[in-house]
Amino acid sequence: MTEATEVPSLVIPQLIVGLGNPEKKYEQTRHNIGFDAVDLLARRWGISLPENRRFQGLFGEGVGPKGAKIRLLKPLTYMNRSGQAIRSVTDWYKIPPTSVLVVYDDMDLPTGRIRLRLSGSAGGHNGIKSTIAHLGTQDFPRLRIGIGKPADPSNLDTSTVSHVLGKFAPEEKPIISEVLELVGDAVELSIKQGVEKAMSLYNGRTVPPVS
Repeated sequence: MTEATEVPSLVIPQLIVGLGNPEKKYEQTRHNIGFDAVDLLARRWGISLPENRRFQGLFGEGVGPKGAKIRLLKPLTYMNRSGQAIRSVTDWYKIPPTSVLVVYDDMDLPTGRIRLRLSGSAGGHNGIKSTIAHLGTQDFPRLRIGIGKPADPSNLDTSTVSHVLGKFAPEEKPIISEVLELVGDAVELSIKQGVEKAMSLYNGRTVPPVS
């Protein structure tokens, strides 16, 4: 008698977190593109995001694709303590780390690119470092949105801070609008068919510069 092979379960997000910093001065900066992605999803799904003190962030729940119960979170703890807010939600709702999809900026990807992964290191990103520390694992899916590298590499520390906390250039804004729609489509497919399927379809996609 042949032993049945176990079919691996799909990774389906239940909580989608966008990383960023609170305060008006950080709005629409490169480092806050995770917030922008969650705002787009909230509009698509008709989910409001009021402040929730228990969860230390802007939080909402509603119905996503295929009638799935979805929760959205924008931590208000500042980037380097993002994990506190995420852990408070996962503990309250008993959500496993593998069902937490974290959306954030990445300088190692060019503007116009996104990349989904099922797990991995922080790669120097303070929000992800905090998330790993508070969830106690690297095994949670993440969606990285490319913001490109600083134009001036001569003083990398200073130029990096200026770059991530700066706003997108006028010529980049149409690309970012398209990229955020792409992010929305990738997240919806992740909920419908699993993160792995979304990886196969969206990790090679690029939004070209406007000519």
